[in-house]
Amino acid sequence: MIFITLEHILAHISFSLILVVTLIYWGTLVYRIEGLSSSGGKGMIVTFVCTTGLLITRWLYSGHLPLSNLSESFMFLSWSSSVFHIVLEVRSRDDRWLGAITAPSAMLTHGFATLGLPEEMQRSGMLVPALQSHWSMMHVSMILFSYATLLCGSLASIALLVIMSGVNRQVIFGAMDNLFFRSILPNENFYSHEKQKSDLQYTVYFSSTNYRKCQLIKQLDHWSYRAIGLGFSLSTIGTLSGAIWANEAWGSYWSWDPKETWALITWTIFAIYLHTRMNKGWQGEEPAIVASLGFFIVWIRYLGVNLLGIGLHSYGWLEP
Repeated sequence: MIFITLEHILAHISFSLILVVTLIYWGTLVYRIEGLSSSGGKGMIVTFVCTTGLLITRWLYSGHLPLSNLSESFMFLSWSSSVFHIVLEVRSRDDRWLGAITAPSAMLTHGFATLGLPEEMQRSGMLVPALQSHWSMMHVSMILFSYATLLCGSLASIALLVIMSGVNRQVIFGAMDNLFFRSILPNENFYSHEKQKSDLQYTVYFSSTNYRKCQLIKQLDHWSYRAIGLGFSLSTIGTLSGAIWANEAWGSYWSWDPKETWALITWTIFAIYLHTRMNKGWQGEEPAIVASLGFFIVWIRYLGVNLLGIGLHSYGWLEP
């Protein structure tokens, strides 16, 4: 009873903290207040500690790693997102955009685990015999770590595409306005000195704004590539350990279960992304489109197949 009460307290504290941290990082994108971003990083560390305590508490009273149902997997995914944020924050100089991606990911997955699921689905139950294996724990933990990194990397690519579309629109509309005004004026001498001055000021502002956006695009592209590369490696390890576990539990390394089929699709999509980046030398928009497609495929693999309740991977996730 004490463990359950402690778990509830830690769940509410960690969710409240990650909600505040998300608002802080979103605020730093609009208002460049000194120290606000660092307070968001400290809040993420405290959230990580609380979520870690929550998972350890559940581990102690359930007797197994808290990965036996959908609620526990979402909580572990939220914890993985906070770990990913802390690791990248150490290596990144400007973590405002990083927190604006990882903090909402951790908040939404945490909120779904604690508020979006019925209470009976949040209870920890006994593991079925097939799940009582070290290979099973390694498989599930690696796969969930890969989900966190692949989703964050894909979200960075989606943000990259949004920013690039805004830059492209500004360039196109700026050129169209310039051509329009020059076409309706009979002579370029009609441009007054004040008009030329205002055009020059706009050009300087436009160039500096686009320079900052281009720097942000390069950062997003760089960290998206790093995150997806890490997630792809973890997904490969998780898939291989899952094959060994499947042979141990069911006597077959691969059975074309719906989950396994979507795992192969996910692996192929991100393999294409990494191949284009490494061998073709593509950067920016083209590989970002592939990574954005991977974002939706990961969610289909993770949640969509489980909600259908079919295949060997359906048990233990939707039922208490």
